[in-house]
Amino acid sequence: MRAILILAAALAVSSFGLGGPALAGQPVSLKADVASSDGLVTLGDLFDGAGAAGRTPVATRTGATVVLDAAAVQAAARRAGLDWANAEGLHKIVVRGGAPSLTLASAASAAHGNIEVLTYTRSLAAGEVVQPTDLAWIKAAAAPVDSPSDADQVIGQAAKRPLRAGAVVQAHDIGAAIVVKPGDLVTVTFEADGISLTLQGKSMGSAGVGEILAVQNTLSKKVVQTVVTGPGQAVVGPAAEQARLNRSVRYAAR
Repeated sequence: MRAILILAAALAVSSFGLGGPALAGQPVSLKADVASSDGLVTLGDLFDGAGAAGRTPVATRTGATVVLDAAAVQAAARRAGLDWANAEGLHKIVVRGGAPSLTLASAASAAHGNIEVLTYTRSLAAGEVVQPTDLAWIKAAAAPVDSPSDADQVIGQAAKRPLRAGAVVQAHDIGAAIVVKPGDLVTVTFEADGISLTLQGKSMGSAGVGEILAVQNTLSKKVVQTVVTGPGQAVVGPAAEQARLNRSVRYAAR
């Protein structure tokens, strides 16, 4: 009887994953301001952290902008060894010509040099969580397009890479604090219509609360997409979609 229940749990989790098996690629994030300086759009134009794969062409731009299908971009990234989770659920990506732009506020006030930008008061190592004392506002001539306008958007987030003191804060440099690391044991839960099933799997990557994480079922060896809810905890099925929605609403409200 126990074996049957375990098998049922494994099948349920596999059936209610968020997109099927994940490939073990290099995680990347979509740039806040996607631009191509020439007629060729590459993975490096689209993603932060693309590395050598950034030279891979994706499309050509003949006009002021080009609209790319997000699923096709995700597939192209996967073929190049990159893993873009598309946690925002984007369907289209608009790529414009030229260099990354300034914010509207920056464009209006750059000549006066009175833009307030958020900077780091000390250097942070990758993975360090940003504290209130790590931030300070300074006057500048311009601000990057993804520079946060509210310190609350940054406090409690973790550095994705080493950040130096005095650098302007940019959204793509920070993310949810990592609560699950590669190789960690993760308890995956599925709940629906009064049915609750759990199983234990192995984390295939790193993720913070509300982020997508690939977990390998220790019994079937299948890899399923889950959403992290806490240290060593993740969900699949309806609860996963709700966890992602809660995270989106939380950041949109800041």
